[in-house]
Amino acid sequence: MDSIEEKRVYGDRKGDTQVYVASSFGVVRVRVAGDTVGEFGLCERCDAVDVAATADGIAVATDDDVELLEPAADASDAELVGTGFGSAVAVGADESGLLAAGPDGRVASREDDEWQTLSGDFEPTVRAIDGDLLATDRGVYRVHDGELDHAGLTDVRDVSAAGVPLAATADGLYKLGNGWMEVLEGSFEVVAADPRSEPGSLRRAHAVSNGAAYDYAADVGEWRELDVPGEIVDVGYADAVYAVTADGRFLAATDGEWRSQVLGIDGVAGLAVVPA
Repeated sequence: MDSIEEKRVYGDRKGDTQVYVASSFGVVRVRVAGDTVGEFGLCERCDAVDVAATADGIAVATDDDVELLEPAADASDAELVGTGFGSAVAVGADESGLLAAGPDGRVASREDDEWQTLSGDFEPTVRAIDGDLLATDRGVYRVHDGELDHAGLTDVRDVSAAGVPLAATADGLYKLGNGWMEVLEGSFEVVAADPRSEPGSLRRAHAVSNGAAYDYAADVGEWRELDVPGEIVDVGYADAVYAVTADGRFLAATDGEWRSQVLGIDGVAGLAVVPA
C-alpha cells in the first residue's frame, strides 16, 4: 500500500476521542465519538512496533528510537520527534514517566527529558510494558526503586497494570491477588484493562486467546467469550471499547455491538487512547 487518505465519516470534532494505531506502515490517528468512527489518517510512515499514551504524549517504539508524536489538526502534519533512547521493542509509562525496552537488553525510564537506565543487560526478552509492569519470556517484572524485580509467572506475552494486575501467558490468563491466580485456561496473547479501574478492582477488561476474545465487566462479574470480527491485537478504553485487529480493522463497541472500519494498513502492533 502506497498511501492512506484522510477519511471523513462525521464532521463535528467536538468531544471526540483520539486513538493512535501503531503498524509496520506507520502511525495512524483515528477520531472516534463513542462507538462512531470518524476521520482517520496517517501521521507518519515508520515501522512502529509499540505505542503508548503517556504524560509526555503519544510514545512510539521503532527500530530507530522511542519517538514522541507532536500532534496537529491534520494527521498528515503530525511529526515524530526522537528521544535518544535508540532502538526499542516496547514502550509504556508508569507514574514516574516513560518506560522503554530495547532489543539489546536495555530498560530505561525517562524523567525530565532524560533517560535513566534501569538495566543495561536485562536478560529476559521484554514483550510488553504497562504501568510499572513488564511482560517477558521469563515472567512478570516490576519496576521498583529503580530496579527490575521478578514478580512471578513464566512465558508472559502481555500484561495489564490497572485496577487488578493481569497477565496473558502461554498457559493461562492470571490475575494478581494472593499471588497469581488463574482466571482462564489456554494460551493467551493479549490482555488489557480500563485504566479508570479503581485499585483492587476491574471496571472493564479484555483478553485474547488463539483469536478468541473475552470480556470482563464489573456489573457482570465474570469473563465471557465475545463474537468479534477479527483477531484482536490490542484494546483501549474511553466512552466505548476500542480494538484493532492484525489485518488493520478498527473496532468500536458500547453495548456489545461492534462497528468496524478498515484502516488500510497491516502489521498492526497496538493502539493507544488519548485520555480525556
